[in-house]
Amino acid sequence: MANVNEQSQGDSGIERVLKIKRCAAVVKGGRRFSFAALVVVGDGRGRAGFGYGKANEVPPSVTKAQKQANHSHITVPIVNGTIPHAVIGRFGAAKVILLPASPGTGIIAGPAVRSVCEAFGLKDILSKSFRSNNPSVLVKATFDALSQLRTREDVERLRGVKLS
Repeated sequence: MANVNEQSQGDSGIERVLKIKRCAAVVKGGRRFSFAALVVVGDGRGRAGFGYGKANEVPPSVTKAQKQANHSHITVPIVNGTIPHAVIGRFGAAKVILLPASPGTGIIAGPAVRSVCEAFGLKDILSKSFRSNNPSVLVKATFDALSQLRTREDVERLRGVKLS
């Protein structure tokens, strides 16, 4: 429900709260609210993770999400501030296309994808999202896309050949 866009840069790097959702359960005495938080945590140097935490109050849900995000880090190769090649990520109904961009382009992306790219430390990237605008699935689709990235050296090593 609430779209909070907090960012702090502490010891662990970049922490951004993307979404806080409020859920109401109707009980005998009225409504009982619970909260869910979506958080992206990264070091700005190619490592980041996301977490989703639920609790009866906002601060504990954010704390749970941050703890989960710190445990789910992945590493992405960054070449001159951008990604090495174009990639497509999918999760649920979301589809995200990420394209490398020339220096000075900036991050051309919606808020969810932009937060993920900033957490990884990407400076120049183009993106397009299709089918869904739900931040939760967009973040997961973006992580799916970024986890597919390989550098030229990785591909040469995995295939056992020299690329020209």
